[in-house]
Amino acid sequence: MHYLIGDPQGCCDALDRLLAEIGFSPSRDHVHVLGDLVNRGPASLRTLQRLIALGNAASCLLGNHDLHLLALSVGARKPHRSDTLDDILASPQRGALLEWLRHRKLADQAQGWLLVHAGIAPQWDAAKTLALAREVENVLAGPDMADFLRVMYGNDPARWDDALTGPRRWRMVLNVLTRIRYCTPDGTLEFDTKDGSGQAPAGHSAWFDHPDRLTRDTPIAFGHWSTLGLQNRPNLLALDTGCVWGGALTAVRVDGGRREVAQVSCEQTQAPG
Repeated sequence: MHYLIGDPQGCCDALDRLLAEIGFSPSRDHVHVLGDLVNRGPASLRTLQRLIALGNAASCLLGNHDLHLLALSVGARKPHRSDTLDDILASPQRGALLEWLRHRKLADQAQGWLLVHAGIAPQWDAAKTLALAREVENVLAGPDMADFLRVMYGNDPARWDDALTGPRRWRMVLNVLTRIRYCTPDGTLEFDTKDGSGQAPAGHSAWFDHPDRLTRDTPIAFGHWSTLGLQNRPNLLALDTGCVWGGALTAVRVDGGRREVAQVSCEQTQAPG
């Protein structure tokens, strides 16, 4: 059985309850976690340890909070007041945990679904999405990770161009795969608005509603956007249901063409703002 799971964000108790709710067995089942494994929740260390312990029964994507942890670990980013990452950074297992994390994927496929943390640029098809993800995964897993993390942040460029090279190209790929919500008709990303898709800035649409999106016929599952809530469309699953904000943690069974939703309620551990 294959399950897609939205953003745990360090809420290990909720993750354990969700695995129990679906009757998860690592000898039989596989979970695909859509990024933001850590941060904001109360147990980032335990969450990483739990997912690592699942071994080959779990595939985990990198989200923006996971990248933030990697950046903190090399001094490329300062802590945010709402971070809950000290337990990882102070752990005797720190090296092994971060080594495992930096080898996670940015995009994946499972049971006919294309999996990403945040979304996909309208100019990319599924094959291009996976190829660009591999480019940046190789940087993060390689000897130049720390150098790239120091220039990873920024909103420029905001529109994809095949001619992009080096850190600007990789930054753009990460901004799409781990940050995108809204874009303009020409595919320029907007980084400030976090409201649900009914509150799109003027002249923008949610990336998945872009009329010329090349992946419109590709089933896509993503997390990241908690204010959307659960979106269960024919070719789209949005699975960040705001666990850390007191919402729910969501799993969807997708093997064999299924669309079976399971949720557990979560205790609020962060207040909006």
